[in-house]
Amino acid sequence: MSNDPLLQPYQLKHLTLRNRIIVTSHEPAYPEDGMPKERYRAYTVERAKGGVALTMTAGSAAVSRDSPPVFNNLLAYKDEIVPWIRDMTDAVHDQGAAIMIQLTHLGRRTRWDKGDWLPVVAPSHHREASHRAFPKKIEDWDIERIIKDFADAAERMKAGGMDGVELEAYGHLIDQFTSPLTNELDGPYGGSLDNRLRFCFDVFRAMRKRAGDDFILGVRYTADECLPGGTSKAEGLEISKRLKQSGLIDYLNIIRGHIDTDAGLTDVIPIQGMANAPHLDFAGEIRAATNFPVFHAAKIPDVATARHAIAAGKVDMVGMTRAHMTDPHIVRKIIEKREDDIRPCVGANYCLDRIYQGGAAYCIHNAATGRELTMPHSIEKADLRKKVVVVGAGPAGLEAARVAGERGHAVVVFEAADDPGGQIRLTAQSERRREMISIIDWRMGQCEKLATTFHFNTWAEADVVLAENPDVVIIATGGIPHTEILSKGNELVVSAWDVLSGDVKPGANVLIFDDAGDHAGLQAAELLAAAGAKVEIMTPDRSFAPEVMAMNLVPYMRALQKLDVTFTVTYRLEAAERSGNQIIAHVGSDYGGVSKQRLVDQIVINHGTIPLDELYFELKPLSSNLGEISHDQLLAGKPQSIASNPHGTFQLFRIGDAVAARNTHAAVYDGLRIAKDI
Repeated sequence: MSNDPLLQPYQLKHLTLRNRIIVTSHEPAYPEDGMPKERYRAYTVERAKGGVALTMTAGSAAVSRDSPPVFNNLLAYKDEIVPWIRDMTDAVHDQGAAIMIQLTHLGRRTRWDKGDWLPVVAPSHHREASHRAFPKKIEDWDIERIIKDFADAAERMKAGGMDGVELEAYGHLIDQFTSPLTNELDGPYGGSLDNRLRFCFDVFRAMRKRAGDDFILGVRYTADECLPGGTSKAEGLEISKRLKQSGLIDYLNIIRGHIDTDAGLTDVIPIQGMANAPHLDFAGEIRAATNFPVFHAAKIPDVATARHAIAAGKVDMVGMTRAHMTDPHIVRKIIEKREDDIRPCVGANYCLDRIYQGGAAYCIHNAATGRELTMPHSIEKADLRKKVVVVGAGPAGLEAARVAGERGHAVVVFEAADDPGGQIRLTAQSERRREMISIIDWRMGQCEKLATTFHFNTWAEADVVLAENPDVVIIATGGIPHTEILSKGNELVVSAWDVLSGDVKPGANVLIFDDAGDHAGLQAAELLAAAGAKVEIMTPDRSFAPEVMAMNLVPYMRALQKLDVTFTVTYRLEAAERSGNQIIAHVGSDYGGVSKQRLVDQIVINHGTIPLDELYFELKPLSSNLGEISHDQLLAGKPQSIASNPHGTFQLFRIGDAVAARNTHAAVYDGLRIAKDI
């Protein structure tokens, strides 16, 4: 029996949980037609296989038709969901884990033009900033209907084999009743705290009556909105006590903050560059005050922090949700005393930002997450050992090297720089994105265990590669900044990389032209502005930095607004010319009819990269496949069999930015899906 606090079982009412680590409710946006079909089930079951005690699925499964998902959520109001839920719960239980689901009515946190185009309802007409819908003020018959919808959904979930249901009560309809900022009803559901809590308790009573006592009910709620006039810490503590005293629920899941704006949401769910576990002590205060089971999750990315949360008595169950998107086998590796093999969550928030932009959740550096039906989390050995040469030690090259090593191949990596990392090493120089280097450090650690041979400070010419007598060559040489985009004056500009690397000194009056829209442009702007420069970011797009996405944008904006950076959208830099010690920037617009000038002393271009592909094209005629990839075989997960050159002695592939400018996730995905079938 282990004495590790994280591995101790926990008794929650009638339910025995095998350890103290949970995956809290979240919606990865994998449903098909609102149902948790094969892809959703495979994703959920993988975490159960990895040893987690309890996995909670379906952040915000909708209980009513007038709670239309703003991204791809489960539809708990449909009877047809029951057999799909049963398939998933049976598979999770077979792996020894418990499973719950989160139910909600979104209230104003949705849009009127989604789903069936029904009016958005809330206990006031106040719009939520994030989703912009002006709600109808909820009526008595709406309240009665929605309470019944919650009870119906709970009954469906019990019929589907769920161990319990959690109410989502922060930012959604229940919280909109509770908060004095969003409840302008008269009694019996408005005014006093008793009245504002009535809806929550009415919902729980209806659910408990329908589901019975042998069913776990919990609530994830904000115990401090951190907003003037909102639910205060003192009132949140009183709410916590009343929730316990109601006798209707079995645990509290603590949130601190509000989610009605991008900034508020990011403080509730912090990203890289922000403090780890910022609300853990607050959750501990609630637990101490209530002496009631407390769950909590908010940027608890590592085992040491999770272990402290349990050992110090802050919480009873600790959530490591994004961490399990990065590595679903955390618990198994703890049990096997292999904590150094745990793939680290770097807080990049690619997962959540993609969801809020309408996509499916993917981990920035685990391309198997969400692709469990086609991509492996554990790599199987190959039948035949091969010699694999990888050129480039950025994220694409290192992933290919790691996976090829796991397959049992002899792997040699050539890298022109003194250190691995490529663009990640550059971006990680910023304090805001320092955690990104763990993407590289983890792969280097895994490659070293697999006895991968590395040659740094080595510019791999064709003869160097061929001297290795390879069976497979993977070109992962990345790209270089593309700055030659002006009609004239390209020699007068520098790249965002030049600024970030320190190769050029900051100017005093700087125009950044950013039509790549990724982190490099904003990082350069912050570095320049912090050095005292007057900075303008210009883009031809409708909005700036669209590739950074909502939650990642928040820390940048907090810094750049304080530094008085100017943001200009819908204008395009067309040309530049020297004027004494200054540069005249000629500006136009894709919309036409505009011609402006800026007088600056430095122009920075962020326009992505162009591939470093000379080696690839030199090796191409010598390869057996002439560099060709069968997309059918790639997507079917089968080995590449193209052999169009009978004189070729090796297969040749290129991946990552050596193909075209994309992002870190694309680079890692390239490396995984090529190397896993070698």
